[in-house]
Amino acid sequence: MKSGLKNLATWILKVLAQWTIRKYKPGIIGVTGSVGKTGTKEAIYTVLRNIRRARMSRGNFNSEIGLPLTILGDWPDGNLHLLSREAPPGKNKIRKALFILKVILASVAKLAFGSHAAYPEILVLEYGADKPGDIAKLLDIVKPQLSVITAIGAVPVHVEFYSGPEAVAREKCRLIEHLPSHGFAIVNGDDETVLALKDKTRAHVITFGFNEGVELRITNFEHRTQDGVPKGISFKLNYGGSFVPVRIDGSFGRAVAYAAAAAAGVGIVFGIHLVRVTEALIYYEGPPHRMKLIPGIKNTFIIDDSYNASPLSMESAIQTVRSLTALRKVGILGDMLEIGKYSIQAHEQVGKLAAKVFDVLLTVGPRGKFIADAAKQAGLSRRNIISVDNADEAILSLQDLLKKGDLVLIKGSHAVHLEKIVKEIKQI
Repeated sequence: MKSGLKNLATWILKVLAQWTIRKYKPGIIGVTGSVGKTGTKEAIYTVLRNIRRARMSRGNFNSEIGLPLTILGDWPDGNLHLLSREAPPGKNKIRKALFILKVILASVAKLAFGSHAAYPEILVLEYGADKPGDIAKLLDIVKPQLSVITAIGAVPVHVEFYSGPEAVAREKCRLIEHLPSHGFAIVNGDDETVLALKDKTRAHVITFGFNEGVELRITNFEHRTQDGVPKGISFKLNYGGSFVPVRIDGSFGRAVAYAAAAAAGVGIVFGIHLVRVTEALIYYEGPPHRMKLIPGIKNTFIIDDSYNASPLSMESAIQTVRSLTALRKVGILGDMLEIGKYSIQAHEQVGKLAAKVFDVLLTVGPRGKFIADAAKQAGLSRRNIISVDNADEAILSLQDLLKKGDLVLIKGSHAVHLEKIVKEIKQI
């Protein structure tokens, strides 16, 4: 769509979304942060879906177009993909326009004739903030009554478009600043940047995390294996003097535990007993390409975290591999984008950590060379380091690299397209 038509369509969708909220008056749960938004959103939906009619924003639909689309309906994946970030720009213009027209007409019909019984009671919405002012625009569409801030970190993703990490934090903070006094803010108590925001809201605050002093605390965290095969995670959730065990299969890393704890906080607000929360979390699958274990060729094990990367999430993923047992550990690490002036230092820090964890390191992208150089300086043998410019070159390098029993972490920013590597080496 040309710029003028796109702006018109965005405005129409915004107005229709506002009218839809006024008509149906659903409860709104907002989720933001620089790391873990999508996993947290899905964990919250997993906890609520069996007790309330709920809908969550899918994929990365957290923008001025994505947020209204979620409010206006539950659209087929094929149609939504046309407007996703993965869709090639400038392609399928007619199909995109027809889908938007379909949404507008269907939304008008629902406003005129729709039944309250058919509309969700709860909307779980992801609020993205790629640049300054994004959260304010989304809040103009709909304001939550309950907001969750996951993690921001010292060098958050998209910081390239802000004056610094503090500006990113201020932008995210808008989601809890606008909460009513009877609302709830559920915030990551381990992230100092996030914790500093809790005084910015009138709402009741619930903190979650691993540290002592948080209200909803994660303890006894461990990665589970069975017969040498990674299986998932287990931990305990402690709240109000009692605790419940949690087990999640097929996903790895502390980020999954954080998502589960945030979802438990939402459950507590809704009066759901922690036991019921943990029973629901058994069915949590997590979003694709985010710390998902999949079988690979040559009897290897792949941890697919190829969706995106920031310094905080990269460190977390590498630390997860460090805690697992494997015959050999292989890191396929790509560029971390949109971190501006922090780029060189952040990639070098990743390289230093990678040298302590991986037996073999393959870096992808021009910034990945900083990872490789730092890993070499930190003691990883040069013969065990490969640097390539793109994912296609990496695929060629992998043909003879992988061995039976390897544990392979694949992680990088979305634009590096490491999902191509996952597709190539996963077991069909």
